[in-house]
Amino acid sequence: MAHSVRLVIALLHIFALSFLDILKISNGLESDIYCLRSIRDSLEDPHNYLKNSWNFNNNTAGFICEFGGVECWHPNANEVLNIQLSHMMLKGQFPRDIKNCTHLIGLDLSANELSGPLPFVSHSVSKLNNSINKFFGEIPKSFVNCSFLNVLKLDHNQLTSQISPQISDLNRSKFFNVANNQLS
Repeated sequence: MAHSVRLVIALLHIFALSFLDILKISNGLESDIYCLRSIRDSLEDPHNYLKNSWNFNNNTAGFICEFGGVECWHPNANEVLNIQLSHMMLKGQFPRDIKNCTHLIGLDLSANELSGPLPFVSHSVSKLNNSINKFFGEIPKSFVNCSFLNVLKLDHNQLTSQISPQISDLNRSKFFNVANNQLS
């Protein structure tokens, strides 16, 4: 009888810890999981880089931190710090739901075949590399509100219009490249 009670207590303890992990994933960090899932689902991935390495069937703490091209703030937390998906031959438009990666500070989608207009990403982004793609339209004026932006690489696209004079207000900017576009 005592053995059965200890077994039940041990099982309840395991259940409680698992339940807390599930709560942690679903509260506050669910947006980062949604962000990555929408990136995977919205882009054509001819070599299945994302399909093969981004498995959302796992619900353990920090599971998205094991995804290829994803760096988290902490290995046991589902808070995305950087997304680096360059040279993967990804196709499609800029993933609009990337805004749901609320802790994102670095994004590199360079050297793919992404197209469409560039949307605003996040005020907290410090490094953005969307070079060597097929983006068109103008550079979003909202980029001037990215007070942490250190690196902005938009070269080798099909961007048009004028470069906003307010872009010079980016005090932390260390690298700005918009070469090989149709800008004035």
